[in-house]
Amino acid sequence: MSAETRLAALGIALPDPPRPMANYVPFRIGGGLLFLSGVGPRRADGSSITGIVGGELSVQQGYEAARLCGLNLLANMRAALGSLDRVDTILKVLGMVRATPEFGEQPEVINGCTDLFVEVFGDAGRPARSAVGMGSLPRGIAVEIEAVVAIRG
Repeated sequence: MSAETRLAALGIALPDPPRPMANYVPFRIGGGLLFLSGVGPRRADGSSITGIVGGELSVQQGYEAARLCGLNLLANMRAALGSLDRVDTILKVLGMVRATPEFGEQPEVINGCTDLFVEVFGDAGRPARSAVGMGSLPRGIAVEIEAVVAIRG
């Protein structure tokens, strides 16, 4: 089943691609790879999930923030490639979690994004991955995620 067909079967509607917040582009293509800039947990209404995971936000709320990041990354993939069916493999994901200093469940939070990628792309959506804690993220967002994708064809 194609990624676009899976997305439809899951009932997932992608948001509009997020606009860059500063002097950068949302993606670059080179050498058969798609490099995606970091995105935050922006909702369809333009608001974002903000706060500190392990503080005012639970692991589950962080997971939902990471899933929103994943949806925004998928929107940027489609914008870059024209179709998610051109994605061969999600190669690498870097997930950053705004968290308290003692928080250690960053992997469980970033699963919100990679679980989504596996739902859409199957095993090709299971990336090499880093999940790290941060003292701050832009505009107070709870999670930021970037990715590198191998392009089909």
